Amino acid sequence: MEKKVLIINGHPNKDSLGNEIAQKYKNGAEKSGIEVSLINIIDLDFNPILKYGYKKDMEFEPDLEKVQKLIKESNHLVLIYPNWWGTYPALLKGFIERVFLPDFAFSYQKDSPMPIQLLKEKSARIFVTMDTPKWYYNLIYRKPGHNSMKKSILNFCGIKPVKITTFTPVRKSTDETRKKWLEKVFKLGKMMK
Repeated sequence: MEKKVLIINGHPNKDSLGNEIAQKYKNGAEKSGIEVSLINIIDLDFNPILKYGYKKDMEFEPDLEKVQKLIKESNHLVLIYPNWWGTYPALLKGFIERVFLPDFAFSYQKDSPMPIQLLKEKSARIFVTMDTPKWYYNLIYRKPGHNSMKKSILNFCGIKPVKITTFTPVRKSTDETRKKWLEKVFKLGKMMK
């Protein structure tokens, strides 16, 4: 099976470490001959608010149709975002709510609380940037953003395995530290992991 990667940059600021991570991963994967698509959520034209929940359909914007097509065609997803308030930016949350819809990412079953997972046979890598020390985020906060994205969203839809790489602290990082982080990202892209 031909490997296809979709990189989703969820940082609202394109002049960010998240954008550098997206480019480095893309370069690494392409160096191995892997077909890569990259989207910056901030560039998409869509309403990030799921106004009616799942009770009523909203207009489905062309950019979201394109994203769903790319997700379907890809066998590996890469999500990049900063950890804000323990999880992820509102724009990324809105994107997930508008894209990972019933009958696309999962289907409800009449007599079961468990969904039918419609995005099986896909894997994912998540890159998270933050300032909270990793030990504190893991031990005290218990990884709310990591758990939400991995278990409540991606695994819920059938995407497994999901691996998470966290870079912290960003605010006090040196140029040398960032260079090492980006080298790691390039290598992971090259190995498509």
